[in-house]
Parts: sequence; structure tokens; C-alpha cells
Amino acid sequence: MPDMLIRPGLPALAYDHRPGTGPTIVFLPGYGSDMTGGKATMLDAWAEANGRAMLRFDYRGCGASEGVFGEATLDDWRDDVLDIIDGLTEGPLLLVGSSLGGWVMLLVALERAERIIGLVGVAAAPDFTEWGFDEGQRATLQADGVIVNDSPDYETPEVITLPFWESGQANRLLDGEIAIDCPVRLLHGLEDRDVPPSIAFRLGRALRSADVQTLLVKGGDHRLSGPRELALLRDTVAGLTRTA
Repeated sequence: MPDMLIRPGLPALAYDHRPGTGPTIVFLPGYGSDMTGGKATMLDAWAEANGRAMLRFDYRGCGASEGVFGEATLDDWRDDVLDIIDGLTEGPLLLVGSSLGGWVMLLVALERAERIIGLVGVAAAPDFTEWGFDEGQRATLQADGVIVNDSPDYETPEVITLPFWESGQANRLLDGEIAIDCPVRLLHGLEDRDVPPSIAFRLGRALRSADVQTLLVKGGDHRLSGPRELALLRDTVAGLTRTA
């Protein structure tokens, strides 16, 4: 059973915190995902084998955490991460964000710049409430307050609420400079049907950091969870922890 971070007046957050050396690796799951996914558990196993500090957790309304999924906004999940890292960790952090977690990763890095030594985005999806919805979907959100997106990459439909969409629109980053200066690595599949590879290029250009590398994976889909793709993620994280 995971441990729980108790927060008065807020949903408790499930987490698994592994002590170790170096910067604490913090994994930020994608939309509707949790800390039991393949990328998170692979990194945790690597951290255990190498004596590295690692923190996995579930956003409110996801996985083993308290809360209702459909009631959470992007701001809520950003604040969940801030509560987790402020309450459970000390010293430098290396954030790894998958899909929507890549957007949350950027928002957290802007809030805790002094602690972040590196970022790794895996199919990072900043601003997806802007580029990921057509006019018909936007109209449905306004009329019904919710929209359901089917994706071949997921077993269950993706449910987006109007409050979440509005929260995303208020936190867009790609149209201006993103004031992040640490090393950033962006891994992106060329066959990603959910987040176009062009988003990785836009993000790379928007980041203020002079140390940004975008790695495109031929044949890679949105999940990037095959053996070679997981090895790439592991090696990318290991490289940043060595240079920290």
C-alpha cells in the first residue's frame, strides 16, 4: 500500500518515496494515469538498483489518491505536485513529466526554479487545451460542460471538463518565453497521434534554457513504453543525474 500525504481540507495524496543519493527524481504522470505505469515503475526500479532518490505519486482523483477525477483542474494538479515536493523532499529535484505531466512539470519548474536541476519531458503536452480541440469540441464543452475523447492509445475514453479546459487555457506557455534555465530533454515519438511532434519543437524554442535537446523516436507512439523507449528514458534520466 502506498503512503498518504495528509492535507487538511484537501484530498490526501498517495505516494511512494524512495530515499537515496543525488537529486530526487520526481515522476509526474499523464492525464488520468498514476504512479503504477510502466515508465514510473521502470525509473523506480533503476533508482532502487543505483541508490537514487525517487518520488512517485498520484494526483488528486487519480490512482490511490483521494478526490474525484472530474473535479480536478490543471491548477489543482500543479498544486498537488508543489505540496508533494515541499512536504516530502529536500534539495535538488529532477522532474520527469509524461504527456500532461510534461505541462505540469513546466508549471512546477516555474514555481520552484531554485530546486530544479533538470527536466525530462516524455511526449510533453503543454497547451493541449489550445491545440488539441477543434471548434466543435470547444462548443460542446461550453454547452455541456464536458467532452469525451476516444484515443486508440488508451483503454478508456479521455474525459475533459470545462473547468479543467479553462484552467489549461489560463496556463498556456508556448506563445511566450518560458523562463526555465535548467537542462531540458524532450523525448517524442514520430508516430504520436495525440501530441504532434511539432509541439516538442515549439516547446524547445520557447524555453529560455540554452541546454535543450529534443530526441525524436522513429516509430514511437504517444506512450513511448516499449523496451527501447524505456531504455532511452532511463539513460536520459541517468545522464542528467550524473551531471547534476
